[in-house]
Amino acid sequence: MTNAMPSDSIMPQLAFRSRLTGVGGALPQQVVTNNDLAERLDTSDEWIRTRTGIGQRHIASGDENAVSLATEAAQAALGHAAVEASDIDAIIVATSTPDQVFPSVAVRVQAALGMERGFGFDVSAACSGFIYAIATADAMIRSGQAKRIIVIGVEVFSRLLDWTDRSTCVLFGDGAGAVVLEAGARDGEGILSTHLHADGRLGDLLYVNGAVGCATGDVALKMNGREVFRHAIVHLAAAVDEALEEQGLNGNDVQWLVPHQANLRIIDGMAKRLALPPERVVVTVDRHANTSAASIPLALNEAVKDGRIKENDLILMEALGGGLTWGSALIRL
Repeated sequence: MTNAMPSDSIMPQLAFRSRLTGVGGALPQQVVTNNDLAERLDTSDEWIRTRTGIGQRHIASGDENAVSLATEAAQAALGHAAVEASDIDAIIVATSTPDQVFPSVAVRVQAALGMERGFGFDVSAACSGFIYAIATADAMIRSGQAKRIIVIGVEVFSRLLDWTDRSTCVLFGDGAGAVVLEAGARDGEGILSTHLHADGRLGDLLYVNGAVGCATGDVALKMNGREVFRHAIVHLAAAVDEALEEQGLNGNDVQWLVPHQANLRIIDGMAKRLALPPERVVVTVDRHANTSAASIPLALNEAVKDGRIKENDLILMEALGGGLTWGSALIRL
């Protein structure tokens, strides 16, 4: 994860490939445990842990919002990559919970970072948003449209949950994760491939009426948990196989699975499919709950910063969310 970049004279712009040079994360200060929820809902720590693997979640309060969390994560990623905000060409934010319909979270972060150049926009693909945003940033770098891009996943799902519905409100948390992508990866390094899918016919299995911050009446997440779980197992397995087969790899070649953190049973199922032991799977769902588009970059940030994920490691990411949308990505640091 070094920062040296080839000059245009050494590598033609259209031959640029993306590499990940920095990670960062941000979590709200307030922690809400399962026992806290049990004080006002007909639930228990055992009920939640058994079905989901979740023990606690971070909930935004006060001045914490999508922009503040995304900005904090971006600043951490910039510091880790040892680049300045002025070096960034674009900001792409994956979120389903923006503070405003517009301007986008991305341009608010751009302003907060003091950037006076470049561009920014948001991507909405629910829990798959970070994979979609990574794929978009990678395509822009490969085409030569940008050389450095911050990709952020951020969610404040706490502000659109029905806190009387134990089937949904116990599942989600707030947070943000970010990565810096730069041109200059050598063959076999950086983002090797991304794979995106959607099936709008399944949109009513997981959706939200209205939008955060809008006076639209019943703004709350609705989910058919049993059906979402069933489709997650099928589609994520296919996306994982697709990524590995394209690169001529198998589960033995993967050092780390960094999955979307929705449900521990789904994560365990993907690990078993790849024949990966638990110590090679990054799990944060127990402490973060489902932070949707933020969950993969938050997990990646944690595992890179604590030294588990190292340079040259092959990382497989996968996610499924409302839409239904799903996808996978292979990255070698």
